[in-house]
Amino acid sequence: MLHHQFASSRPVVLLPHQASWTSEFTEMARRIDDITDDTVLHIDHIGSTAVPSLTAKDVIDVQLTVADLADTTALINSLEEAGFRPKKSFEYDEFHGLPSQSPELRKRYIREPLGERRAHIHVREAGRFNTRYALLFRDYLRANANAREEYELVKCRAAKLFPNSIEGYLFLKEPAFHLIYYAADLWAEKVGWEPHTEKSRGSD
Repeated sequence: MLHHQFASSRPVVLLPHQASWTSEFTEMARRIDDITDDTVLHIDHIGSTAVPSLTAKDVIDVQLTVADLADTTALINSLEEAGFRPKKSFEYDEFHGLPSQSPELRKRYIREPLGERRAHIHVREAGRFNTRYALLFRDYLRANANAREEYELVKCRAAKLFPNSIEGYLFLKEPAFHLIYYAADLWAEKVGWEPHTEKSRGSD
């Protein structure tokens, strides 16, 4: 019955971790750093392609951290002039414990230039929940092999159930983000983890 709730949209293709993902991020980060000014405080590789040994979709996720999302017009314009494709309005990440349009979840979202390798660029504000969580999620899965392997299993089973529906795949996978958050937050407190404070240039 669950299958019938989600129409076919596009195939869900997962790949074993590719060594090239790191260098591809590094090149994209260097390119973004050359285009943008000091509005960008950090450029980070996030998401599953940033976690060694983790199966992932072949999409490079990049987080640009800024001091104030309201002050990103010049940044967005610079990226658009270089061929990147920004959404025209704010978007919001999803987290069950926060209101759907909480400032803690707000971001700008940008796609790669047409015809280039797929990338999702998330512009988020320093000190916000979603900015911290993207880095915490990555670092926790890097540090915890058991959590990484179980998350991979969730992803692979979701892809098997919904091989042609990205919506169905995300519907099953997204609750795992919330479970990982609570474990990762405890881990962060235990080990004294904090997000970095220096500007990144293709290294995280």
